[in-house]
This record gives sequence, C-alpha cells and structure tokens, in this order.
Amino acid sequence: MSASIMLLESIVICCTTWFLWRSLRQIFVKSPLDNIPGPPPVSFFKGNLEQIYDRQGWDFYKSLSQDYGAVVKLQGLFGQKILYVFDPTALNSIVVKDQYVYEEASFFIKTNRLIFGNGLVSTLGEHHRKQRKLLNPVFSINHMRHMAPIFYAITHKLESAIKLRVRDGPREIDILNWMARTALELVGQGGLGYSFDPLIEDKPNAMGDAIKSFMPAWAPLQIHRRLLPYVAELGPAKFRRFILDIIPDPRVQKVKYISDTVAEQSRAIFEEKKAALEHGNDAVVHQIGEGKDIMSVLMRANMDANSVDRLPEEELIAQMSTLTFAAMDTTSNALSRILHLLAENQHIQDKLRAELSQARDGHDIPYDDLVHLPYLDAVCRETLRIHPPAPWLFREARKDISMPLAKPIRGIDGTMMHEIPIPKDTTILIGVMGSNWNKKIWGEDALEWKPERWLSPLPDAVDAARIPGVYSNLMTFLGGGRSCIGFKFSQIEMKTVLSVLLTTFKFTLPLKSIAWNIAGVTFPTMGADASRAEMLLEVELLDTSKCSVKA
Repeated sequence: MSASIMLLESIVICCTTWFLWRSLRQIFVKSPLDNIPGPPPVSFFKGNLEQIYDRQGWDFYKSLSQDYGAVVKLQGLFGQKILYVFDPTALNSIVVKDQYVYEEASFFIKTNRLIFGNGLVSTLGEHHRKQRKLLNPVFSINHMRHMAPIFYAITHKLESAIKLRVRDGPREIDILNWMARTALELVGQGGLGYSFDPLIEDKPNAMGDAIKSFMPAWAPLQIHRRLLPYVAELGPAKFRRFILDIIPDPRVQKVKYISDTVAEQSRAIFEEKKAALEHGNDAVVHQIGEGKDIMSVLMRANMDANSVDRLPEEELIAQMSTLTFAAMDTTSNALSRILHLLAENQHIQDKLRAELSQARDGHDIPYDDLVHLPYLDAVCRETLRIHPPAPWLFREARKDISMPLAKPIRGIDGTMMHEIPIPKDTTILIGVMGSNWNKKIWGEDALEWKPERWLSPLPDAVDAARIPGVYSNLMTFLGGGRSCIGFKFSQIEMKTVLSVLLTTFKFTLPLKSIAWNIAGVTFPTMGADASRAEMLLEVELLDTSKCSVKA
C-alpha cells in the first residue's frame, strides 16, 4: 500500500473517531430536544440525512411543513440532533436577534472557503460584517437602476440568439442552458465588468461550464461534506491540497476542477481590472460596464477605505468567485422555474404577456416602471415563495440558548412547550420551505402556485407572523446580517429577461417530463433519474408586429 493511501486512511480514522465522540455523546446525554416530535430516522448511521438531501425529497419537506409543529426534530449522523425550524418567532431569534449565537454551520463555512476562497459566504462574525459593510453600497437600488441598460442590452442578445434557432418554426430549446449563459453574462458585465459570452453564437466558456456543472456534481457529496470541518484545517495548505489530490473519488476531483477553474478565471479578471484602475479613470470607463459594474465600484471603494476596513486582494478575488456563482446559478434556475410554470399554465403566460406588451409600447420598459408591474411582480414573488432556489440553510448554536416560539408546540409526552432550550452545538435547519408553505400563515392554498394571491391583500396572519425575511414576508432570501446581499440584483435581472422573452416567444411543455431536484440550489433535469442539469421547453416565435415591440 502506498504511503499516500496509508496517510489518507490514518486521517480518515482520526477524524471519524473525533466526529463519533462529538455525535455519540448526544445519544447518551438526556436532552430537552428528545421531547420534540419528528419523523423516525431512516438509519442509525445517517439518521434523516438521506431524506434531507434526497434529490426528489419534495414529499419529505411537505410532510415536515404540514404534519408536525413549527419545530421538528430530525437526526444527523450517529443520532446527532437537528431541528427543522419555521416558527416565525424562532426564526427571528435565529437570523436576527441572536444571529451571532446561531452561526453558519462549520461544514458550510469551511467548504465554501475551500471552493470559493474567503468571500462573503465563507466568513463569520466581525470578518463577515467588515466585508458586507464594503459591499452593501454597490447593491443599492440606485446602483441597480444604473445597470438596467446593461441588462437590456444583454437580454436582447439572448432574444436574437433564440430567434435564430426558432425562425423556421417551433423547436425544443434547453432553456436552462440559455438562462445560465445569460445570467453569467449579466453578472459578468453588471457585476465584474467583463464579458464571458457573446450569446449570439455558441462559444465554449470554461467558467460558465464549470459553474453550471457545480451543483449536479456537488449534490451527491452533501453527507461527505459534514465531515469536512474535521479535516479542513489539518496541516498547512499544501498538505491539504496534497490530500485532496489523492482522494480517488471522481466526484471530489470534479468539484476540485470546478473550484480551480472559477478561481483562475476570477484572478485573471481581477488583474485586468486592477491594471485598468492603476491607469486611471479613463482606462476604466472604456472597459465593459464603463466602471459602473459592482467590482469596479468595490475595488475603488476598497482603495479609498481606511486601512482597518480595507480588504486584501485575495478576499476581493474571493468575492468575485462567490458573486459569479451565487448570481448565476440561483437566478438562472429561478428564471427557468418561472418559464416552466408559465409553460404549464398558458392562461397565466398569456395574461403576463399582455401586461408586458402594453408596458413596452414599442420600447424597453424603464426601470421604475418595470419593478412596479403588478402581475410580473406577482409571478416572481409567488414562484420565489413556493419554489425557493436555495432550500438548505444550516446554523449551529455556539452556546446554550433558549429559543422562543410564536405558538407552543406539543411535546411527545403531551406537554406544551412555550420555548425550547437549545444546547450548544445543536444543528438548526432553517425551514425556508416550511415558512413559505405554512398554511397557518398563507392559508389552505399555501402549497398551490397562485400569482393572483399577490394582487389582493395577503391574509392578516402574514403580517401578524412578522416573518424575518428581507423580501416580501418570505424566507427565500433569508434575513438579518446574512441575508442575500444580491436579491435586488436578482429581481431586476429576472424581470428584464421576462419582459423581453415573453413578448417575443411563446413557451410550451416538451414531450419529455421535467424533474426538479433538491440541492444547495435546486436544478432541473429531463427526468428524475437524469444527472445532467437541463430543461427543454418548446419555443415558438410570436408575431411581434402585433405587439408593437421594438428592441
């Protein structure tokens, strides 16, 4: 046996022993969490993790939101306690009031750090606040307004590209591929001041291909990921890289390749932008984005910041990798989901097209009008409510704390629990779908996709619940200091693309069924057993002369 394999085995044994001790002690020590109802574990080794990470586990999540109270006990590896929480008062404690007690899970932070570097999704505490303080201004509504012309220019290239492919008649098109390419170019020009893809013609792009393949490659490794905190800081970086290189699992090597590709591309873009900034403002304004892109603004702000608030170059590059992945994968998949739903519901597609055609009146819709179109807004909100792109958000309690509840839950022994004592190291799974699907808040039709619900006053229970999300009483973009910083960017991107595509094309369902898969970011495949991320829809070119639409 080679020395490298023996070393790897020794590390696995040591880390597994440590993990077993940390987990098994929860079994033999009586805990207040034992009285909370929940589904039985599937196995002692994996608990409920296979259900949590099941690509087609939609029924499991519906059961969690409908068959138990607003706090549900689950089990992780070797009986480790996990609480699935969607009680609104408890959520407020987790993501706002006591957010520095309920930190991001160690496995989440450390894997993000390995894949993306020290970016916004890889840091905690004061380090995270420092990064966010510098980033907040570039995601303001005023800055998004300046990006609208960039977004429209890119979307019209997408429109032209699809026209070329359906000019001879309706044809099945991989919509996910086009949404991903467009989202990458939108975040490229609007976020990085860099063009990845001309869109009109097909052009291979290493970064785009890497990001698109990340989630299907990463999804099967979720249980393995939970062991990472015990090895992520073992020895110097070169030693850890050596260990990673000798792991024989092809899935691990695929993720490593994706991470390396994104990091290399981000560094190259950064160095090009840095050189332009050093040559003065004239050089910057002649770049793509004219210096208004997020990274140009961020890099200038970083140069002007005092030494305490300034970020090192490595962290700026990590922000680029993080921004590119977060903005591309979530938004492209959310857009694909909307178009899938509209293909299933032609009457809603027709109604939305009518609103958009009237608003366009021969021209692109100005930013302030676009964001206030009622039916477009309703379709986007309802899709993000019932189909949040990121269904997993884990936290870990860093110390003992009491979790308040909006309404008491009945324990296994019949007693009513008005608050829950949370022991240190308890894992919390934030119930994004549980909150968004809660019938006691949203009504008996909470599991139905009904954009019309947003065109009249929402149930009184929605306001009364005080859900701590930053967007429209939803947990989709989270809340508090770790809420999604780019949700406004995502909103204007989705609305721009829909305003152009729906007034140019009609979308209908393909012959083969579309399956949506649960992962860190949900993704579609053509069939539940397929592994390749794609979503075909039949696309038909409309007679745009009747709509009086001009590019």
